[in-house]
Amino acid sequence: MSELYIRVAEDENEEPMEIPSEDDGTVLLSSVAAQFPGACGLRYRNPESQCMRGVRLMEGVLHAPENDWGNLVYVVNYPKDNKRKMEEIDAASAVKIKRGFQKTSDLIVLGLPWKTTEQDLKDYFTTFGEVIMVQVKRDAKTGNSKGFGFVRFTEYETQTKVIAQRHMIDGRWCDCKLPNSKVHVACPDEPMRSRKIFVGRCTEDMTTDELRQYFMQYGEVTDVFIPKPFRAFAFVTFADDQVAQALCGEDLIIKGVSVHISNAEPKHNNIHQLFPNFPGGSASLAAMFDRSQYQFPSSHV
Repeated sequence: MSELYIRVAEDENEEPMEIPSEDDGTVLLSSVAAQFPGACGLRYRNPESQCMRGVRLMEGVLHAPENDWGNLVYVVNYPKDNKRKMEEIDAASAVKIKRGFQKTSDLIVLGLPWKTTEQDLKDYFTTFGEVIMVQVKRDAKTGNSKGFGFVRFTEYETQTKVIAQRHMIDGRWCDCKLPNSKVHVACPDEPMRSRKIFVGRCTEDMTTDELRQYFMQYGEVTDVFIPKPFRAFAFVTFADDQVAQALCGEDLIIKGVSVHISNAEPKHNNIHQLFPNFPGGSASLAAMFDRSQYQFPSSHV
């Protein structure tokens, strides 16, 4: 019998590949496995019953059904365990590829103890995964820590895990999160982010010293402002705008009271409309805001 080729595919709906037969019309399983690694046999769909039928296999040799391979497409059989493993590998690869498109970002670490060094930071976060970069922000003049830093991981999955929990670093609880926004060096015309935060829901017994002491755990505080007469809010200014932006949107507990943190930006055009009954009139109010450059956030109007 002259050599012929049979059509073999990994799935009925896939394009088949031609596999050569032997002189006696049989096909070696090794010939099939050479093109489909792990193959252990062949099957085909019976044209009459539409049921799948297996091809006879004896000692590594596949025999044509009724001595004629015909024009059918034969589907490769795989051991069930091997097939399951291959599917698991494919699924894992798909997840890995998907995650590959999710790039990691610099995370801000708030509330660092003053004594924490970059090596301390790296040693701690390496327990979660591979660390690309760590940095403790320091004062340019004194070299002292500003109470916060940055970390970046290789894997996005590690980043997600780190953000989801609080961290005890050198005896203090620290928060690790994505900064709310970024300043792009390539865009010099972009306005700088505010270093001031609005602290809402304050109580009258909170003092500037107490607020300063509380917020110093997140970074260097340059100013605390409580309007007089008391208006149930305050403003805190940090040395670094990234600390301020990272705290925006948070609800914090100060002296047993839940306060809400939001952004505060200078805006002088309509501040007198926010407090029409302010003692001294709108001129006095405007003067206060002009002097302090604080603004009651629009989200709280």
